[in-house]
Amino acid sequence: MTDVARQRLHEEVIEQFRAGGGQVGGQFAERDLLLLTTTGARTGQDRTWPLAYQRDGDRLVVFAANGGRPHRPGWYHNLVANPAGTVEVGTETWSVTAEVASGDERVRLWDRQLEMTPFMADFQAKVEWEIPVVVLTRTAAA
Repeated sequence: MTDVARQRLHEEVIEQFRAGGGQVGGQFAERDLLLLTTTGARTGQDRTWPLAYQRDGDRLVVFAANGGRPHRPGWYHNLVANPAGTVEVGTETWSVTAEVASGDERVRLWDRQLEMTPFMADFQAKVEWEIPVVVLTRTAAA
């Protein structure tokens, strides 16, 4: 899939997500999806990405696999530069702070994801770098 086609697909999924209260159809119909909005590391502009996730208690966990493409996804670079973001889950929206999991925590979250979506192992096999596991924690209200 070209970058332009992938961007179009993302835009369609975002539109469906927001119109359907967090529900989408097509290839993502059976997936738990969230919308993650980050601030562009180079542009400073908001960017929104539809992502599959898992829950870990009160936290949300996303995986910077980028479908096994040779580079980490833009949202990951944005969160490394500025760990503040916003998530939309269903009809709720809240602020989050991102942290890249490491050590035993990363192993636990990665292994659980592999149980739910074994194809993630194929993505890992395609790249020479370890796929980052990113934990999103709700930011306390001001």
